[in-house]
Amino acid sequence: MIIGKVIGNLVATQKHHAYENKKLLLVKPIDLQGNEEKETIIAVDTVDAGIGDRVLIMSEGNSTTEELKFERRQPVRTIVIAIIDDIHKRA
Repeated sequence: MIIGKVIGNLVATQKHHAYENKKLLLVKPIDLQGNEEKETIIAVDTVDAGIGDRVLIMSEGNSTTEELKFERRQPVRTIVIAIIDDIHKRA
């Protein structure tokens, strides 16, 4: 799982049917201190996250298939599964 910050939305008028009626987000992975990494991830939103939200991302095909309730595997790998309210770590 990956912690990230939503930095934008992705709109596509032509897409694979597995993405129909799905909100796509641009997410920047971050470390526990909130520092952004260089890469950007595209993820299907399952929790109605918005720009600026810290989120938890799952990037694994089988779990994504189950979460999105597909009958068989589809070309969707990465989904947002939670909006993070706070992070507590032990010293």
